[in-house]
Amino acid sequence: MSSKASTSTAPVAHNAMPPPSTASASRSSRIAPHSHIKGLGLTPEGDAILDSGGFIGQKEAREACGVVVDLVKSRKFSGRALLLVGAPGTGKTALALAISQELGAKVPFCPMVGSEVYSTEVKKTEVLAESFRRAIGLRIKETKEVYEGEVTELTPSEAENPLSGYGKTVSHVIVGLKTVKGTKQLRLDPSIYEAILKEKIVVGDVVYIEANTGAVKRVGRSDAYASSYDLESETYVPLPKGDVHKRKELVQDVTLGDLDAANARPQGGQDIMSVMGSLVKSGRTEVTEKLRREVNKVVQGYVDQGVAEVVPGVVFIDEVHMLDIECFTYLNALLESPMAPTVIFATNRGNSLVRGTTDIVAPHGVPVDLLDRCLIVKTDTYTTEQVAKVVQVRANVEGLKLGSGVLDRLASEGERSSLRYALQLLTPASILATIAGRSQIELEDINEMGELFLDAKSSAAAIGEGGAYNGQLI
Repeated sequence: MSSKASTSTAPVAHNAMPPPSTASASRSSRIAPHSHIKGLGLTPEGDAILDSGGFIGQKEAREACGVVVDLVKSRKFSGRALLLVGAPGTGKTALALAISQELGAKVPFCPMVGSEVYSTEVKKTEVLAESFRRAIGLRIKETKEVYEGEVTELTPSEAENPLSGYGKTVSHVIVGLKTVKGTKQLRLDPSIYEAILKEKIVVGDVVYIEANTGAVKRVGRSDAYASSYDLESETYVPLPKGDVHKRKELVQDVTLGDLDAANARPQGGQDIMSVMGSLVKSGRTEVTEKLRREVNKVVQGYVDQGVAEVVPGVVFIDEVHMLDIECFTYLNALLESPMAPTVIFATNRGNSLVRGTTDIVAPHGVPVDLLDRCLIVKTDTYTTEQVAKVVQVRANVEGLKLGSGVLDRLASEGERSSLRYALQLLTPASILATIAGRSQIELEDINEMGELFLDAKSSAAAIGEGGAYNGQLI
């Protein structure tokens, strides 16, 4: 797994201070393993910059993924997939995330693990189809007529209630709106007055009213009142520019999976049985193929009218060797779909048995017919120097100080066993150092960690073949 690298080439001191803590941050948030990945770290020509974009090393793999990004952007990657192969902890998931970020923030990214398809509630193929649908975005552009401005007048007009001789009812409401360009007086429906009351709108607020639907939104208090003293904190906004009545283009991003789920969920009534039924039926349910075809038909109609645009996203399936022959066959059909997203597989297996069969051995546990559709990119194992950089960066991210010789020791441990093992020793070693009253991790803490926790190779050697542990059968 790649870790964050500084964009500058200056070395980071071993005793780098942890990031300063603020008084507002009363508790530390969990540090996500890939939050540091900002992209592939490539030049405009497609060459990998050393230790950039959150990556350390993996020059060839990053450049290959850059070519895939260009293929996807030019819409020439349909019906194919990218397969990332390499040892555990060499940055396969980070590469998939970087590809997604290179494609753009608005592109849907749907990660999953191969073992997720085995569910007692939903068919395996249904889980795959749902992930593919959630990775296909739909950008809907809608032009709306709106009234926007600061409220200068809010006068409800009352009339006699025709149904009863007692009491009065609101017949309409007069709303005055002001912008930088001018003012306008509107006569609005009483239902809009109810929405105004619900939003607690008063004179001096900046509001936004949709002409077609009558929806009312309070944007904030006009900054002309910013000098007045309120007991409650207010959000002050500037006076809107342009005319009071204007056309606005609104862009909304949804996925086909959202549309499927919205149409599959029955709209129950307001009675107590409907509410209880919706609570009980909160589990996953299948979306029929017929419903998906209907959704596709409506979406295609929007695309033909120019109202919507399809944005293919990224489906990332980690540990793809966990899928069985039925899933692989279904993936072939999904890749052939006219609205298929970019598909990225990752595996750390070599030649292995295809799951669900008894005699088919294939490279990476993937059938040859699906493997032929894949562009294969290999990630390299890290050198001692690269492991040291990753460990130092992880220590900086977690705010840990390393004593003399600790970084070299962890780097050699990472090369001997695995990078993840070296990274996993950091936090428990810092706990030991804190208990001992030290502000930084020393070599003795790492030595004690080695006694308490085993890496995979040491553990396998201790157990031995035939299930013997230290000479005793287990």
